[in-house]
Amino acid sequence: MSEPLSVLAAACRHAQDVRKSRFLAQAAPVDTPEHALAFLRQVADPAATHNCWAYRIGQDYRFHDDGEPGGTAGRPILQAIEGAGIDRAMVVVTRWYGGIKLGAGGLVRAYGGTAAECLRLAERVPLVAMARLAVRCAFADLALLKSRCASWQARVESERFEADGALLELQLPAAHAGEAQARILDLTRGRGEVRRLD
Repeated sequence: MSEPLSVLAAACRHAQDVRKSRFLAQAAPVDTPEHALAFLRQVADPAATHNCWAYRIGQDYRFHDDGEPGGTAGRPILQAIEGAGIDRAMVVVTRWYGGIKLGAGGLVRAYGGTAAECLRLAERVPLVAMARLAVRCAFADLALLKSRCASWQARVESERFEADGALLELQLPAAHAGEAQARILDLTRGRGEVRRLD
């Protein structure tokens, strides 16, 4: 994939009928496999015939056919995610059987096609590589340091206090990490410590 990856801006859905069976694709941005499976539990319809799914988060991926013939549902959904150039996404395609068998090729087209159309219509944002920094600073520098986080698009992930100061974990776009490291050392007049965690 030569194009940069994107992520879903928000959850989305797309429904279509294929030879009397109803297919509903629901997709959401996810950061972890646990988040992906939580989305599955949230949207899966226990009354439906099948709730097939796939997710991709970086190099991590999984898919499941939920009772459909092997390779006819989960894998085509994963291929739709990859074909759309999307990362950090979970797609669940729910099927309500309408009485007409679709055959293996028909199932692949129905599951993959419903997922692909859902993702094609979805609002996306570019995937930004993120970095994490561990920062140790004196209490006197903490307020100033935190006030500068916005200029690096940094978010404080965790904050701990010790006898001699504060420990922060920051998440920020990787492109700003070098500048942030230099500025933190400047702000703390060389007394602070900062290191990359990733």
